Amino acid sequence: MKQLIAVIGGDARYLELIRQLKAIENIEIILVGYDKLEQGFTGLNQVDFQELEVENLDVVILPITGTDDKGKVETVFSIQDINLTEEWFQRLKKSSVVFTGITNEYLTTVTRRTNRTLIPLLDRDDVAIYNSIPTAEGAIMMAIEHTDYTIHSSSVIVAGFGRVGNTVANKFAALGAKVSVATRSTKDLARITEMGLTPISLDKLPAYTSDCDLLINTIPAQVINKDAIQNLPSNALIIDLASKPGGTDFEYAKQRGIEAILARSLPSIVAPKTAGKILADVIIQILTIEKEL
Repeated sequence: MKQLIAVIGGDARYLELIRQLKAIENIEIILVGYDKLEQGFTGLNQVDFQELEVENLDVVILPITGTDDKGKVETVFSIQDINLTEEWFQRLKKSSVVFTGITNEYLTTVTRRTNRTLIPLLDRDDVAIYNSIPTAEGAIMMAIEHTDYTIHSSSVIVAGFGRVGNTVANKFAALGAKVSVATRSTKDLARITEMGLTPISLDKLPAYTSDCDLLINTIPAQVINKDAIQNLPSNALIIDLASKPGGTDFEYAKQRGIEAILARSLPSIVAPKTAGKILADVIIQILTIEKEL
């Protein structure tokens, strides 16, 4: 029996996601919010949001950004007004699964109230680890574009040693940078030492920034504060990879004349095809396991 999937909105990553899903047997795809796409998808049903037969859907795939705090879906390839109300979710089958990149209070609350399954893909370790690769490559690209010195032999400090920080530190070290990593976790400090990198206790970060060429933040809290920034050399570059609004005091960095970049959604910019395949692979895996159960 075929599963009916509605892909509602999405950016360049979703073009590859749709191609991957299209190749799977026993899946029928309906596209909503792709009417302005120059080259459509042959053989797929594209409908306006108001024409979507919600009651028949087994799976809904929302954009990486999910909805805003009122249920509105942002579309890249359409000017349609798409608003997912609580009544809309209530019309879904009770067995329906809703995928999103990230969730918010509205989306979490409305799916809980209607007892529908919500899966925020970017909260998953597998997606985050896979996505950390194009994120790290994007950080390397930005470092090359915005500096007049090589990464090799430069002094790099990475704040945070989570799924993104680990990969970023590893990739910059592989290019010959002198990499230090700042974290609060004593376990992570031990692992950083084992990797041959320099461990820094996060609360002592300001004491180490005076010799820093590249300061890369991955922590979604303001840890790159005035104390850390005031000791940076004037030619230093800050790349903030944390989710909006980042973890950097951008105003103070500007006052000091230090370039600080909030680098959001790097996978979609650097490698949308790879990022789309990552999402498709995980969605297919989840749906396959669920079907087997």
